[in-house]
This record gives sequence, structure tokens and C-alpha cells, in this order.
Amino acid sequence: MANYRAEYQRSLTDPSAYWLERARDVHWYKAPTQGVDTSQSPFNTWFADGEINACYNALDVHVDNGRGEQAALIHDSPLTDSQSTFSYRQLRDQVAQFAGVLQSEGIKPGDRVLIYMPMIPQAVIAVLACARIGAIHSVVFGGFAARELAVRINDCSPGIIVSASCGIEPGRVVEYQPLVSEAIQLASVPVSSCIVFQREQAHWEMQDGRDKDWHAAMESATPAACVPLKSTDPLYILYTSGTTGSPKGVVKDIGGSVVSLKWTMSAIYDVQPGDVYWAASDIGWVVGHSYIIYAPLFMGCTTVMYEGKPVGTPDAAAFWRVIEQHRVKVLFTAPTAFRAIKRVDPNGELMGNHDLSSLQTLFLAGERCDPDTLHWAGSNLGIPVIDHWWQTETGYSICANCQGIERLPIVPGSPSVPVPGYDVQILDNDAQPVPNGEIGSIVVRLPLPPGTFVNLWGAEERYRSAYFDRFPGYYETGDAGFIDENGYVYVMARTDDVINVAGHRLSTGAMEEALSNHPDVAECAVMGVRDELKGQLPVGLVILNDGCTRSHEDLSAELIQQVRNDIGPVAAFKLVAIVDRLPKTRSGKILRGTLRAIADSTDWNMPATIEDPTVLDDITQSLRSLGLARKPQ
Repeated sequence: MANYRAEYQRSLTDPSAYWLERARDVHWYKAPTQGVDTSQSPFNTWFADGEINACYNALDVHVDNGRGEQAALIHDSPLTDSQSTFSYRQLRDQVAQFAGVLQSEGIKPGDRVLIYMPMIPQAVIAVLACARIGAIHSVVFGGFAARELAVRINDCSPGIIVSASCGIEPGRVVEYQPLVSEAIQLASVPVSSCIVFQREQAHWEMQDGRDKDWHAAMESATPAACVPLKSTDPLYILYTSGTTGSPKGVVKDIGGSVVSLKWTMSAIYDVQPGDVYWAASDIGWVVGHSYIIYAPLFMGCTTVMYEGKPVGTPDAAAFWRVIEQHRVKVLFTAPTAFRAIKRVDPNGELMGNHDLSSLQTLFLAGERCDPDTLHWAGSNLGIPVIDHWWQTETGYSICANCQGIERLPIVPGSPSVPVPGYDVQILDNDAQPVPNGEIGSIVVRLPLPPGTFVNLWGAEERYRSAYFDRFPGYYETGDAGFIDENGYVYVMARTDDVINVAGHRLSTGAMEEALSNHPDVAECAVMGVRDELKGQLPVGLVILNDGCTRSHEDLSAELIQQVRNDIGPVAAFKLVAIVDRLPKTRSGKILRGTLRAIADSTDWNMPATIEDPTVLDDITQSLRSLGLARKPQ
């Protein structure tokens, strides 16, 4: 660990010097001399005297340095059976043109632009066009419910909405016009203009005086140049998934984002200019912002934008086809994608039909990665599989096995070690450090490194109270876990998913790990439910591999025994149901809070981010078979 330890220690000893050194690797109109300013902590700033433009760093710098003909963006859509490639020059020209469209609509630096689009190149063009002229983009997941869209309109007051006529899901077309029109009606903040990209699969009926056609607007616009901006100006607002009522609009600044995200491409992912990088996510999530759009383009990579699913578009070989066809070097996706593939193709036979020799590393994040999924991917692909941990608020990894610094041993169940810049510690409820191996709250000593969130939009007090008040001097991640004697961090659960069984604090993540080790289990979730005697009891919901025909009674007995063997009788694990599906957000996170509320028979609201609400009806019936989720009297 010599290289890693030296690098990590340097980043904590003198954060300003460390990151100013990395800031030399990006383009500035005015290079910064200031590192971090902690005088208003936790409202810390980075590179405050610098001037920069994120779009210039993503596109123009490569064109100006003679690499304009290299592929910048590959769009691959099995849902429309189409592919397209944009060189850096082509993408730069399209972005400059759309930036001109925004300017012609009166958009100026600091104005908000709400982008409500599917996974199409025009979404990337809209995002980078905002960055080009200093507008603050707020991307909302395409297809989000009208009510949730209205809440976000009210919160950020966009000067314009950029949308498309539809999104496409397997077997159905989701028309956006009814959703956007209803959201505008529901919102208390007026929206005077929409720019709409018409897709072949659905037509948006234009509303006179409000709606403008993308193509017509592009034809009449004058290309816009990059605007020099303060490093501390906002780059974007991204609303955290699963919010209810008043949303949390996470704000990222420009300079910190450019410096940190470009650095991660070499330090964490070990990719260089010209490499093909694929983050199989959505631009509506932070992974899409950081690793479909910004970081790969800052580095001069070719980024893949995929409009499809891991299975069903057309089959469980979809990922392998993309890797082979585009010679992908690094794939970054969520563990849930690999669980879906594993469920359909448990022996990985479909991989054998494709040349995957270009693939150097697989990175997993977005949720806790169970060791079974890590083993399955690693043994079948024959490459390092790196679990890393980060959050919407941080924008990149808090913990990772930094492949470009030093390739450390992979320890299943751990996202490895803290990334340079993150002083990760484990504290108890009294804000005291806990010994190695003991579970506590995972926190990061301030200041956070550049590129992490600098505020919540319009909610400074909430920023302070939600993240910094409980543990003064630290950022509270909201996750629970421990650090072992080798410095490896284990993220076991959200802090509210650590359950108390007869006075014993137990991790639901550890129980999920035990269930996942069963050969017939494809995926599972464990949550705590109220119990009068023990306080809480764990309940398991399990999805079986396709083709498993064994009796549910036998399997349930084996699963209960498996947890007893791995965790011990103290877990009191006696309730398990076998289900066909689990309720998830569109980004793949299991909605454990909703599951808990249903099981406890308490009031709950339909989560805005849920992918398929019908799953909850089936889950409720399964929980009732265990004596839970009682019907109201």
C-alpha cells in the first residue's frame, strides 16, 4: 500500500497544496492560487479566485489540441435499434449551436434550465450547452411523475424546460408531453418556454407561444462561445432520489467538479485519453452526470451512452454485445444489473459468445455489492471487479480501490479504502471513535475534497442540519459500517437499516450477504420490522434464479439455517418470503424504507422514484403470508 498510503496521507496533510497541484491538469482562464477556504465551514469553497468553463474542458480543449476527430460520444440504443457517434468536433459544434438557442431564449449565467429527457445524445448536448454559457442545469429523470416534476420546477424556478417527445421502455413508449404539461399546470412557478426534440416514436403537439421545435431552433441559432465563469459558480442542481415533499437539490460547483472528476478517471479508473468508457446508468442520476457526461469528456475518452437494459433488450447478452462492438475498456454499473444478468444466465454462458478482451476492469456502485455478485462477475469475466462507494452528494468515490494509484487486494464486501481527500472515520452516537471492526456511523472529517456538494439549492439551513449538525466537524454520510485492521471500509447499511434485535445491533447487509451465498438466490432484501418482544425482527425477501424448481418450503428452511450459520442465533432470523420481484428505484436501489412501512402496517406514500408500482401489491401479499402488513381494521 506504499503508493496509496503516501498519496492519501498527502491529501489529508495539506489538502490545498494537493488539489492545487491537480488543478494544473485542467484548463483555466485564470488559474487559482487559493485551495480550500474553510472560514465559513461547512460552506467551504475550492479554487475561489479561479475562472473556468466546464464545457471548454469537456470539448473545446480537445478540439483545440488536435483531437477533434476522435469519437467523443457513442449512442447505442437497442430500444430503437440505432447507433450514432459524435466526434469531439461534431459534439462541440452541436453544443455551441444549442447554447446559442438558449441564449436566444434569454438564458444567461446563473439561470436554471430544467432538462427532462431520455437517454439520447440531445440530453448530453443540452447539459453541456448550459455549462458553456454558465446556466445551471437541473436534469430530472425522464418519465418522472408530473407531481414530482412540478415540485422540482417550484424549487429551482427554471427559465426554460428542455424535453423530448417520449422516452422508450421495453414494450412501451412513455409520452412526455402530458407529463410536462401537467407539471407546468401544477407548478406555482411559471414556465414560459419549452424546447422539444421530436422522436419518431411519439409526437409532441406543440403549444403555441410556449413550445419550440429543437431542429427549427438549432437552424436559426448563432453558435455561442464558452463564457469564463467563477470556479465557485454552480454547475448543476441534482435532486436526490427518493425525496418526498420538499426535495433536496444538491449543488455542485464548476471548478471543483472539473478538477476532481478529471483526476478520478486516471486515479480511480485507470483510463487515459482515447479509451472507451461506459457508465451503464442514466443521466438523471449522479453517475450519469459524473461518468456518462463530464469525467470521460474531461479526460478525452470516448463515452458510451446506452438506451437499453441489462436483460430484455434483447437478452442477457446485451452488455457483452456493447463491450465487444465498441471495445469498452472500463464498465461501471450497479450490482443490480449483474444480479439481473446472473438470474437469467447463472452460469455466464452468454459471455462466451462475445470477445470481451478489451474489458480491463468492472466497477460496481450505487448500492451495497454482495460478495456473491462480486465473485460471480469476477470469475466469469476474469478481470478485477471493483466495488466502490459514493453518493449523490459527493459526486465521485468516497472509498475505492484506486486502480491508477495502486492496485490493492480486492476484499469482497468492502469498497476498499478511502479515496485521497476523504478522511473517513467511524463514530458512535456520542460522536466518539469506535474500535476497528465495530459498527458505527460512517463520517468524513471536513473539509470535503473539491467536487463534492457545496450547498442545497435555496436551503442553507437544511444543508447544515441534515449533514453536519449531528457530528460537528464531520460530514454525516447516513451510512453505517466499520473499518477493519487493514484500513478497509465496510458499508453495511443505511443507518436506519441497522436493526436492534433484543439489544443487539445487527446489520441487514450482513444478513443479505448470508442469503446471497445460497446457490439458488438471485437477489434479496432484508429489513427490520417491529416486534413487541425483541424490539425488531429481520424479514427476508428473496428472488430465486430462473429455472429453480425446488419447493419454497424447503428453500425457506435452508435460507433460515444459512443466516443462523453465518450470523448466529442472535439474528433471530425466522421470516422469509420468496418473491418474483423487489421494489426498486429507477437507479436500481431497493426501497427498503417502503418495505419496512408496509410490513409494519404503517402509513406510507408511493415513492416518486419507484420503477414499477405494481410490485408493491405482490410484496404486500407475500408479507401478509408471514403475518405482517396487516389490513387496516
